[in-house]
Amino acid sequence: MTSKAPEADTSTPPTHPARDRVAAPSITLARRASTYLSRHARLRLAVLLSAPLLWLGLVYVAALAALLITALWTVDSFTGQISQTWTLDNIVAVVTGSLYQTVTLRTVGVAILVTIVDIVIALPIAFFMAKVASPRLQRILVIAVLMPLWASYLVKAYAWRSVLSQDGLWDFVVAPFGIESPGYGLPATVITLSYLWLPYVILPIYAGLERVPDSLLEASSDLGARTWRTLGLVVLPMLWPAIIAGSIFSFSLSLGDYITVNIVGGTNQLLGNLVYTNVGAANNLPLAASIALIPIVIMFVYLAAVRRTGALNNL
Repeated sequence: MTSKAPEADTSTPPTHPARDRVAAPSITLARRASTYLSRHARLRLAVLLSAPLLWLGLVYVAALAALLITALWTVDSFTGQISQTWTLDNIVAVVTGSLYQTVTLRTVGVAILVTIVDIVIALPIAFFMAKVASPRLQRILVIAVLMPLWASYLVKAYAWRSVLSQDGLWDFVVAPFGIESPGYGLPATVITLSYLWLPYVILPIYAGLERVPDSLLEASSDLGARTWRTLGLVVLPMLWPAIIAGSIFSFSLSLGDYITVNIVGGTNQLLGNLVYTNVGAANNLPLAASIALIPIVIMFVYLAAVRRTGALNNL
């Protein structure tokens, strides 16, 4: 006696017409949108970046607008309260005042010097990391460059205060050579700021050097160019955007710094100190806002000048 094989279930599953009618248009619309975005890469990128750019734009523009509006207010000399009557007195006082002109020149000079020091130090370090070191040593050096960023800003600033103090580590190391410690002041400020912002300069230059093909260096050597000629005619033109990127970090961060100056350089040396003094001790927020406009304008001018050179096009 033979047993029959079980017959296949040919019954159709139950359907839900109402639910299917609702789901079908939404699925079709999502599929069409996905297909359209997959064919238009620029539109897809714009959609992805729209939310963060909108948020950043609103916050940044709103902050700048608030700063500008506050700079147009005044403080009642009798009550100490802020008067929301618009006037250009604070801006005129900042632009024409000899004190603010002197501090502005000093701030720009310190920022330029810090940027130059960082670039001079960063170039050989980044070149060794990108073109000489082995892959394993590259990873170790990148971690070593990033390690100072893990420490607190204040800890690093006070560490340099201890190093530069009288009978500190600096005096202990250079005293046998007849060299004295620079002590506290603008030289100490430049040294400390150069140390603080150095990683922000090394990393862009390192990334830029990695994009320079080794074959170009070999071709330059085969054609008889020496090391310095190769660096000047081959590497530097391709590395210029990365150097500009690093300089933007060090220059802008030095313009607005005031904590390091208070720790190792004294008070009211830079624009940031004047802003902090007028906000805290003097309680003159409109004047502080007027002073804060100076580094903002300087950075806008610097970015515009850099953009005109075309150095940012390949970043």
